[in-house]
Amino acid sequence: MESTLLDALGGEIVSVMAPVSISMLLVVLLVSSLASPSPELAPSPAMAGLLLFPETPSSSPSAKLQSALLNALAFVAMIAALTFLLLLLFYLRCTAFLKTYTRFSAFFVLASMGGSILLTLIQRLSLPLDAASVALFLLNFSVLGVVSVMNSAVPILLKQGYMVVLGIIVAAWFTKLPEWTTWALLIALSGYDLVAVLAPGGPLKLLVELASSREEELPALVYEARPRVSASVELQPAARVSAIEVVNLEAEIVESSRSEFEIEQILEERSPLVRSPGVEQSEIVETTRGIKLGLGDFVFYSVLVGRAALYDLMTVYACYLAVISGLGCTLVLLSVCRRALPALPISITLGVIFYFLTRLLMEPFVVGISSQLIML
Repeated sequence: MESTLLDALGGEIVSVMAPVSISMLLVVLLVSSLASPSPELAPSPAMAGLLLFPETPSSSPSAKLQSALLNALAFVAMIAALTFLLLLLFYLRCTAFLKTYTRFSAFFVLASMGGSILLTLIQRLSLPLDAASVALFLLNFSVLGVVSVMNSAVPILLKQGYMVVLGIIVAAWFTKLPEWTTWALLIALSGYDLVAVLAPGGPLKLLVELASSREEELPALVYEARPRVSASVELQPAARVSAIEVVNLEAEIVESSRSEFEIEQILEERSPLVRSPGVEQSEIVETTRGIKLGLGDFVFYSVLVGRAALYDLMTVYACYLAVISGLGCTLVLLSVCRRALPALPISITLGVIFYFLTRLLMEPFVVGISSQLIML
């Protein structure tokens, strides 16, 4: 029976949506636990220092909008400059420097930003822990995280887990931004992501093309879904299978599978297969390259849902469904286009629309009929 597009995409969609959902859920729980009784207060000093144009609760709507737009523009300009710098360094083959910087970034997020959140949770929950134990745990946790995200030899589940943790920590910090700046920033970043990935001279497009031409991995924090085992092909007993026969066999597998994803074969040391005595058959396992999702996508999906958690749970549900629906549409388009696609625009656009529709229309409607004891 010929496999359908959904059959080919099912495992990949679940492998991406599951960690995204876990990340958003944990950010909602974290934000709800750490939220102050008055969410409209000014942002924390650490986040306020990142704003070039301050936004205060006492400002007029026009002043808030102006500050939010300027802050979003400045942040996107900084992200664009850093991306072009990354492209330049990667072009000049400064791979060792980029890997070192990535390790430092991961350690800083886990040890500094994560440590601050951990201390806040300890104080909020009144946990009986001493400073030495917390410091030792944080150091070991951070070092293990750096090794996990930058070393291909570690178990993939450990690497995936730390990528989710990094996204949760950064997202929790971004939820401390003022409300108007948060929404302006999300919309601006989704637009930048669209241009950077699809435009002919987009920095992310150039990075992907350069890495593909060199057959190198980008030294960046990227979540990679577990490759999915999809089929196996049996080889008849033989004394030796030549390299040419292996290549032809791979071509036949690609043709017969009709998969929308690039197929690769797991061959022992990429050498001709030598049959051991007494073995009647062997298998070549067909897998797909796992779908990759940038850490920024995890962060800003969770920022959107975390910001909704500062309002009410009804808005959280609506935003979550919107983000997941947008991610599903992006994955379907990925299978059709078979090229790198931006993961933010569809999900963030739907999430922002559903947030304001729920907050401005759905909530007053539900509260109104509930107060009148009307059941639908």
